[in-house]
Amino acid sequence: MLKLEHVHSGYGDTPIVHDVSYIPPEGKITIILGANGCGKSTLLKTIARILPTSQGQITMDEMSMHAYQTKALAQKLGFLPQAPHVPQGMKVFDLVLQGRYPHQKPFANFTKEDYAIAHQALQDVRMEEYADQAIDELSGGQRQRVWIALALCQDTPYILLDEPTTYLDISYQVEILQLLKRINHEKGKTIIMVLHDINLAARFGDELVAMKKGELLCHGSPQEVIVKERMMEVYGLDCEVMEDPLHHTPMVLPR
Repeated sequence: MLKLEHVHSGYGDTPIVHDVSYIPPEGKITIILGANGCGKSTLLKTIARILPTSQGQITMDEMSMHAYQTKALAQKLGFLPQAPHVPQGMKVFDLVLQGRYPHQKPFANFTKEDYAIAHQALQDVRMEEYADQAIDELSGGQRQRVWIALALCQDTPYILLDEPTTYLDISYQVEILQLLKRINHEKGKTIIMVLHDINLAARFGDELVAMKKGELLCHGSPQEVIVKERMMEVYGLDCEVMEDPLHHTPMVLPR
């Protein structure tokens, strides 16, 4: 279980996240929403231990996050930042295989099992035919699939993603979110991500978290969070909320 208790964090002397307490549901997709600058990415990076907590604590399996050795933490939690970069010319399979580093013994080489897991991860995201291709030759959506394969190869129960659909057109956005939904269902991974698109969050999220000015404003099902009054409170958005006729999830229509 991942648990946040009265967490404060930020950048240097600049506080961003204030007194957040929350337990993400296990085996579900949790999506963090909020206006620009509200602390969504800061909170995600704090959970991933990229940023330290200034107050409060985060525990995983009843053990403080800061008590984990780096390698042990990387066996439990994978983090994909916004627009990650790789060395020019690096091949798809070589990148995905890096996900096995947390599981290697000191000074050991990759094993047959490591190679098999990497190949399976590429199969899971339907990118195995691109294994020998340079990553910088791929489309944006294909690159995102490769990064998700890296997270699968790392084989962690928790996967954190910071705006995984950034810079992608709508068809690729839906494709990536469908892939993450399938991974969640088939492999039981707990996925926590930041998204900007409210309607896509309502469609693909099991649990939504709304933030405002660094604080956790509310959390719950899409039907509980995506309501007219809450959208005004979170975004200052005058809108109507109706049911998506295709997916029967809340759909926001700005005025």
